[in-house]
Amino acid sequence: MQRPKVNPWIIAVTVTLATIMEVLDTSIANVALPHIAGSLGASADESTWVLTSYLVANAVVLPIGAYLGSIIGRKKFYMTCVVIFGVSSLLCGLAPSLPMLLFFRVLQGLGGGGLQPSEQSILADTFPPEKRGQAFAVYGLAVITAPIVGPSLGGWITDNYDWRWIFFINIPIAVLSLFLTHRLVEDTPKIKKEVEEAKRGGFRLDWIGFGLVALTFGSLEVVMDKGQEDDWFGSNFIVAFTMLAIVGLIVLIIWELRQAQGKNRPVLDLKLFASRNFSVSFLMMFVLGFTLYATTVLLPQLLQTLMGYTAELSGFAMSSGGLATIICMPIVGILISKLDGRYLIIFGFSSIALALFYMTSLDLQMSFAYAAKLRFLQSIGLPFLFVPINTLIYVGVPPGKNNDVSGLSNLARNIGGSAGTSFFTTMLARHQQVHQQYLVQHVHGGSQAYIQQARALSQQFLTRTAALTDAHTKAMLSLYQSVQVQASVLSYIDILQSLCIICACMVPLVFLMKRPPKGTKAAVH
Repeated sequence: MQRPKVNPWIIAVTVTLATIMEVLDTSIANVALPHIAGSLGASADESTWVLTSYLVANAVVLPIGAYLGSIIGRKKFYMTCVVIFGVSSLLCGLAPSLPMLLFFRVLQGLGGGGLQPSEQSILADTFPPEKRGQAFAVYGLAVITAPIVGPSLGGWITDNYDWRWIFFINIPIAVLSLFLTHRLVEDTPKIKKEVEEAKRGGFRLDWIGFGLVALTFGSLEVVMDKGQEDDWFGSNFIVAFTMLAIVGLIVLIIWELRQAQGKNRPVLDLKLFASRNFSVSFLMMFVLGFTLYATTVLLPQLLQTLMGYTAELSGFAMSSGGLATIICMPIVGILISKLDGRYLIIFGFSSIALALFYMTSLDLQMSFAYAAKLRFLQSIGLPFLFVPINTLIYVGVPPGKNNDVSGLSNLARNIGGSAGTSFFTTMLARHQQVHQQYLVQHVHGGSQAYIQQARALSQQFLTRTAALTDAHTKAMLSLYQSVQVQASVLSYIDILQSLCIICACMVPLVFLMKRPPKGTKAAVH
């Protein structure tokens, strides 16, 4: 392993800067959508493409970042991505119309998609195996905390300044990251050798592979992001993109396996899935992203829609999760070098499952402190998953495949995040209808509780209006709104229960992973 010319921790901080910038942009624009729509004369539905366009472009580049890095060099590819991200952030802030904003968001997603895999592989090559877990703890601090901080930061900027500043703030970070990367980061001899071979013509671009990756993951991202909005398979639009994703995935797998048998390097190294550790870690990273993003959307929406919290106040409640991550991540970084990482994963999934089960006790009478406590407890287990999974996924993988591993693991987390968000919105809408129908069956003229409540409300409204009919109508409306609220609360509880079960099911899978070799408790090759 090549020893870096500077302190490895300086390199870790350098690449983490871009991580914060890129991951923030997956969630910071969420709360600004109404302002963006109003400013650019777009509808609410049209404005959601500001999020979708970024995620689609991100998903397309994530799995092929390793391939591109092998052609032009990882450092040059990484710096190119930082430049694209910074310039496109400036253009997003200056966009005069929605179509232009969407175009610049696609460019931003293309630049951002190449950052995370490059950063993770840089860390894997910079740190020796016994220190790698601690390095991933620093990286994980940014990856896990940024989606939590994003909505509250975006809300604060939008409320106090202008939505365009959620893009402008990326520019100084991009400039600093570019300068530090140029001065501090170096390619490994293995990567330099691959680049030289590519320059001599021994490396042919797999254009068909590129196209299949874009078709498959781009279509999948559109399906997950717009599915509930378009009533899933009741929409020809969603059916068409689902078919594109399925057919694209099948052809992609066949094509890439054929490429691997020949002289050309495949865009995706699917042979990595032959490693048991990689396959299990890939699934666990998907579930980690699924749970993280689903819960990141769940609690703020409950606080804002049912309890009347502002976006900024709900963001403060969510910030307790970031505090839990800050406290636990250094602890995990130390433990990963002393304990079998599989035990930490067991604790992580068990902790999250128990916290989600505890969260099912929520009600609309809970205080701000209680809501913050729920998020804090739910976030404790995240560092115990992110660091061990990101270290164990490299066990048994040749050092030259670090880029491929990091690209696919980041893809798993991002696709999992999109799936988790889609799962939340779909299950909330569907279960609200089910619970509302059930509750309405108990609100009828033969129910004494209903009669008493209706009379009490009618008398209450009668003191404010002279018309008995108006008072009765308002009473009925109030009862119906109460039913809707109760149905929503029950739906949130259903979602939490489902997430609890999903996390609990991950615990037995830990035993399918190979034990790290003795003496190197962290990630090793």
